[in-house]
Amino acid sequence: MTDKDARVKTARLLIVVSLAALAAACSTTRDAAPVAGASSGSPQPVAGLDWFYHPDAGEAKLVYGVETSDDLRLGLTCQKGAGRLEITTNAPHGTRQIHLESGGETERFRAEGEASELADGDFLTAEAATSTPVFQRFRRVGWLAQWQGSRRETYVPHPAAAPDIERFFAFCG
Repeated sequence: MTDKDARVKTARLLIVVSLAALAAACSTTRDAAPVAGASSGSPQPVAGLDWFYHPDAGEAKLVYGVETSDDLRLGLTCQKGAGRLEITTNAPHGTRQIHLESGGETERFRAEGEASELADGDFLTAEAATSTPVFQRFRRVGWLAQWQGSRRETYVPHPAAAPDIERFFAFCG
């Protein structure tokens, strides 16, 4: 083999190796970058806030807020076995809708409003059936979210309070 043949063979080998390296580089994929703010699933409980169940002879309440205070974010009330709920919350002045979400279900409830004596804004009251999809999903997944404009607040029970959600809906029918 002549010196010229050896150089041609070496050049061909370098071209083949370079093409193989290029093909390998093009076929690799990078791991996807993590999405900022991605969650691991369900929302988490908030310290100091929880669901509180208050059954009475013929009526039950399930309220989310700070225990033994006026800081209540959302209230649900029902008569035993009636299958109906009264929904209460505070909202900005002029709001006449309660927008709830749970596990992909969402519902807007037309509300009556009056000036709140405990907070800035209006105190809203709406009615709904316990069979409404958003409440059935709440019963299964254990959390509810409320939208006010573009602001979303999630209402998640701490582990000790989670069974009270089912107790409430069983009472209500």
